Amino acid sequence: MDLNFSIANALLVSKADAIVASDPEGVIKFWNPAAERIFGYSATEATGQSLDLIIPERLRKAHWDGWHKVMQTGRSRYAGDDLLSVPAIRKDGERISVAFTITPVYLDGKIALLVAVLRDITKQFNEIKSLRKKLSQIRATQ
Repeated sequence: MDLNFSIANALLVSKADAIVASDPEGVIKFWNPAAERIFGYSATEATGQSLDLIIPERLRKAHWDGWHKVMQTGRSRYAGDDLLSVPAIRKDGERISVAFTITPVYLDGKIALLVAVLRDITKQFNEIKSLRKKLSQIRATQ
């Protein structure tokens, strides 16, 4: 058995981080078990759908503007060490916070897929928000 294949397969079926791959039009082509857990859609439900499935309506224009820029240039500042933290939406309508990176996959010199690795950071986001509120209250009483 090829060790690299085994490692890649283990990452793809992981339930820790969501892995979502979409084509140049933003249509979901791959949705792993962690994406099912985080967003509430099965792979069957998500595959073939637009990424709008998980993007809050008010953020869609900004998302697609950035998307088209990456498709034109082949570059994203979120393809390296920088994480993008944004709101997302689950199947049940609950808003969550996710942090992610994206990696373009090339075929014949063109982007064939954009692969996003996403993590639900809702708990951490809410904790930071609460701490900022408490700090603001403390400063207001001094």
